[in-house]
Amino acid sequence: MSSQNTSNRKGNQPPDKMAQESDVLNKEGRNRRMTLPSRFQKEVHAHLSRNSQQTAPPSNLNESFGSGKAKPYNPQLVQGHIREILAKYSNGFWVSKLPQMYRELYKQDLPTEAIKDLETWTHICIVEKTCSSNPSERLLYPAKEQTNTSSSSSPILTHPNSATTTNVPADKPFQSSVQQRAPSTRPTRSGSRSSQSTPSSSSSPSPPSSPATLSPDLKQKLEELLVKYSSGLWAHALPKLFQDTYKTKLPGHVLVSLDLLSDICTIDYPMPDNPKRAILYRRSSTGGGGGEDENCNRRNSSASEEELRVRKELGRRLSNQAVPPLQIPKEEYPSVLVVEATNTNGVLLRYIGEGYSQAQESMEDEMREFYGLDQSSPTPVSSLSSGQLVAVRAEEEEEILRAQVCEVMTDKVKVYYVDHGFSEVISKNKVFELHEKFFKLSFQAAKCKLAGLETFCQDPAVLKKFETMASGKILLAEILERGQTPLVVLYDTSQDDDININAACMKALHDKSLASPLQVNSAYMNVAISSVCSDGTIYCQPPSRGLTKMNETLEKIETYFHSQVTSEFLVSRPFCGKRCLARYKGKWSRVEITNLHGSRVLDILFIDVGVQASVEVFELREIPPPFLRDLMAIPPQAVKCCLADLAVSVGSWTPDAVQWLRDKVLNTTDCSMKVAKVDEKKRCIHVHLFTDKNFHDPDRSLNRQMAQSELLKQQPDVFLTSHSSARISTPTSSTKTSSASNSTNGSPTSANVPVKPHLRRALSGPKGSGGGGNTTTTPSSPTETPSSPTSSLQLPPPLELPTIGNNMDVYVSLACHPGHFVLQPWGDMYRLVVLMGEMILYYNKTEEKPLNVEKNQIYAAKVENSWHRVLVKGVLNSGLVSVYELDYGKHELVSCTQLRPLIKEFRQLPFQGITAQLAGVKQRQWSEEASIVFRHHVEKKPMVAQLEAVQEATTPWERKLTVFLVDTSQEEKDTWVHDIMAEFADELTNEL
Repeated sequence: MSSQNTSNRKGNQPPDKMAQESDVLNKEGRNRRMTLPSRFQKEVHAHLSRNSQQTAPPSNLNESFGSGKAKPYNPQLVQGHIREILAKYSNGFWVSKLPQMYRELYKQDLPTEAIKDLETWTHICIVEKTCSSNPSERLLYPAKEQTNTSSSSSPILTHPNSATTTNVPADKPFQSSVQQRAPSTRPTRSGSRSSQSTPSSSSSPSPPSSPATLSPDLKQKLEELLVKYSSGLWAHALPKLFQDTYKTKLPGHVLVSLDLLSDICTIDYPMPDNPKRAILYRRSSTGGGGGEDENCNRRNSSASEEELRVRKELGRRLSNQAVPPLQIPKEEYPSVLVVEATNTNGVLLRYIGEGYSQAQESMEDEMREFYGLDQSSPTPVSSLSSGQLVAVRAEEEEEILRAQVCEVMTDKVKVYYVDHGFSEVISKNKVFELHEKFFKLSFQAAKCKLAGLETFCQDPAVLKKFETMASGKILLAEILERGQTPLVVLYDTSQDDDININAACMKALHDKSLASPLQVNSAYMNVAISSVCSDGTIYCQPPSRGLTKMNETLEKIETYFHSQVTSEFLVSRPFCGKRCLARYKGKWSRVEITNLHGSRVLDILFIDVGVQASVEVFELREIPPPFLRDLMAIPPQAVKCCLADLAVSVGSWTPDAVQWLRDKVLNTTDCSMKVAKVDEKKRCIHVHLFTDKNFHDPDRSLNRQMAQSELLKQQPDVFLTSHSSARISTPTSSTKTSSASNSTNGSPTSANVPVKPHLRRALSGPKGSGGGGNTTTTPSSPTETPSSPTSSLQLPPPLELPTIGNNMDVYVSLACHPGHFVLQPWGDMYRLVVLMGEMILYYNKTEEKPLNVEKNQIYAAKVENSWHRVLVKGVLNSGLVSVYELDYGKHELVSCTQLRPLIKEFRQLPFQGITAQLAGVKQRQWSEEASIVFRHHVEKKPMVAQLEAVQEATTPWERKLTVFLVDTSQEEKDTWVHDIMAEFADELTNEL
């Protein structure tokens, strides 16, 4: 919802306490404007008529056109943008709408001076004045339509033809500013900006020396690359991606003049202070059959319509009634009951929840009453035909279920239960005519396809594993692609650790004879140590048939890629558990995706070396089909080990001890080891490690050398864990940054200890993911690398807020009680996602260095799998640090080894978290019950906040707002949260 002046009085709408609020990020009413009670409508319209220039203030909180000194701007750039807008709205629109439209399309402020200059740009537009003296009440038309415009009357402004391709969501009606204020983009997923609101081109004018256009062949190749990355592609990635894919260099003028790509993609600059950082989004084809659903998944409209038509026609032909098609749940992770699977491309399941299993239970209860056993119950159907929809009294439990006739026999009939997904042969006297009121609910038995298993959909080992782990269980389904048969990843969350069902089924393909079975008291030579983690864990590669076959296959893949000129192998749909390829030390290596930070930055595990890294999605490649089965059959070749018989356990190693071990083994090719113990529970092998083949002499082992040294006797600064960073040591000194490979060839530049894949995506924002632009590249050359922040550290500018009484779109990232919650401005959340992607890529490649951590200073801190901008609140003797996340408002405890200096590049975006308290209620000591109710209504949800007061402070994180919160997700009404809390407080008072 746009920021908008509203009445100073607040609606007193009764709370709907019985409403069960599911994930608001997926509500249909997310784009609806906020309404006020009828008694305030006249007051609002009168206010708008007096202040028409303020009827459409910018949707972003940092936008302010009426204050401050006018800034210089690029007229050619702005004129180009306005020309694009006018091309889409050729019927004209109000000038007062231009700033908001400009902001929504280009994610940049329209310069104030540009509005004043509109009348002088006669080659761009025609400005028509109305009878009002207010300068904002003017109409804007394309210059070419000057002869067609009428100055005698103002035209009725309507939304452009829906067939016209624009980057403004189709559900945003464009009307007069007095008639309706335009709603701003609402969330579609946690963590992502809707791709429906993909920014339009923000390109700069091309230099005179650059070619005016691109060749059709070059344009086609670039479009092929953009098709693969529907969530956007960083412009800096184009040269290497183009070179790898088409075996030829990208012409240099393309990046210099990005506006040459304006007809095939839109261009966004998420970091205005850095014009070299641009994200390219492929334009949708005008009039094409494709579209997007409310969850930002591509779908083929024409195919879907045809499928619906056939299905409806089939229903009419068989039963003279049309059963509505089953709609896929809007949430990203719906619960499902897995019925069975004879093919992973068609897993039978039922959706759990309101409108699905609950609606089915209610219908079947009603059917039980309707087809009761009394004398008035319906008689069996006398005539049956194949395909007919009927009501059936099931053999077990005497349930009445909906079914479809499959086969008619002499005395019996075979039916398929359309809501339960199984067949049964029953007596004809148990089949009844299905009453028309039971045609309203969609058939509940549905099918899905398991991602990553398409090639092995009927493999006996895969189906057996799936039957064991999933059949008959209620699981969570991550929906990757929507359609008639959605593409999903299934998770079992019933245990302490979430289990990725798809990944588990892939492991069923492993050929155990190709593994590296290590036995106790056995010795192994020619062992390669691939990584040493900061907690003392070692990953090694003992010789095996699998290792030999894997190396041979990867060499063939290298040759194969060199001979292919195609974009077919680019990874366009990453998901947790997916197996693919990435560069490691300049060569392609097998990886598994372990975590997603939005849609473009992700964590991967090099499964054959035990190294984890953060990369961008364009660095990944699909395994070519000719080699897929061979590589999937080879188990991971990295074996997790630790040194046996040491007084200090894993996790308590000093940094000096870790570095000593790295220097000893990482550059040695002929290590040997003797197995002392196999820990099946922790999946770790305890070994005696040698740097030569003299494994018969225990005194020569690295275990003995380390035990006799002072390395482990030092008191460690902190206790490390298996989640600490692991680095690949270089032959040079330990102070240099170690890397998995050279970053110039698109390879990962960091390595972390492998961690469990998380079910949820690491970064939640408005899924563009979340907020749309979810990932970025690392800064190429940071300009500042201080050893520790100082009091003179330059802080980002504070968030700009609307004036008192105005509205702003917000996301409530944290809610304790009505007296304390944390807001994030919705308009800038995608920029926060971009920033955090940059931080992940940058800090995951940096080496741990001693840092003088000081209280009340700003740092970057690693919390779980993401890097956050934090304020240090306290330093504990245990080596832990209490930090406050400046963008999310959370307090966390982290190890001091997880802190890094916050470089200048990451201090440009204002801190996004701002504390607030609820207006309209008396502040008090809120009870736990009241706090729970408040959190239930607002936490992790997009809301509309009306600013009541601002308590300023010397630092951004000490500012506090007083706001009214309004939930506009329901179609029927808007909910003012303070009304709910006031009524709840009154009830508690009455009880006392």
